[in-house]
Amino acid sequence: MTSTYTGQRRAHLEALAALLPDHGLVSRMIGGADPVLWVWHPRTGRQTIVFATPSAGGWAFLWSPGGQSGVGDLEQAAQSLKATLEDA
Repeated sequence: MTSTYTGQRRAHLEALAALLPDHGLVSRMIGGADPVLWVWHPRTGRQTIVFATPSAGGWAFLWSPGGQSGVGDLEQAAQSLKATLEDA
């Protein structure tokens, strides 16, 4: 049985994943009961893992190196991820 927390996390990650192809990125949900989003840039080969976690202001996406974005602006999160994976 999936907890409410896991369901919310998965929903946020799935919403972000749906936008990534429009930004030239590829992703895959991994982690089963503890989902995370594996994201990579096909041209550069750079990749990162995106976490969705509760924060003081709601939910946030976090990724390495040092990336973060609120889940309320999926377009900004996708653009930031693309920039990270192009410039890393």
